[in-house]
Amino acid sequence: MLEYTTLAWNVVGTIVVVVAAIEARSVALAGFGLDSLIEIFASTIVVWQIRGVDLNRERPALRLIGGAFFLLAVYVLVQAAYTLASGIHPAPSWPGILWLIVTVIAMLLLAWGKLLTGRQLGNPVISAEARVTLIDGYLAATVLVGLILNALFGWWWADPLASLVLVYYGIKEGIEARRHAAEL
Repeated sequence: MLEYTTLAWNVVGTIVVVVAAIEARSVALAGFGLDSLIEIFASTIVVWQIRGVDLNRERPALRLIGGAFFLLAVYVLVQAAYTLASGIHPAPSWPGILWLIVTVIAMLLLAWGKLLTGRQLGNPVISAEARVTLIDGYLAATVLVGLILNALFGWWWADPLASLVLVYYGIKEGIEARRHAAEL
């Protein structure tokens, strides 16, 4: 149920965030929308893996999740660099801010549930995906700060700078997922 809830949340969230990102020209929201797509991908992989738990599924599942994180990092880095270099000023996005507030709460609760479940089942893929969800919550909070600074003070550069946190976590979690897959 945790995975299906995460899937449903992120499907709706991706639509909300992408529309808000386009309207505001926000690299942080676009990056978060891409992160939501990765979360959908990761949840789908976990459902696939749970339906046939064995090492033949755990390794590729962890590798796929790791690869998705690396793609996120590359996309956000390129987009943030372009936004900063071109001086594109993202507009405030109140729908994006509202969605991110609710997302922070939802993702932290879902991550907690997945972490407990992964530990109880002794399933490293569920535990890894719990970290994906936790990071999704942290990233939502970081992007939220950038959007609020832009909306309240006109600090347009806070939006692409906040998105750079996605690059750090994308690389970190990509390496961790790949390392864990190699250990299996």
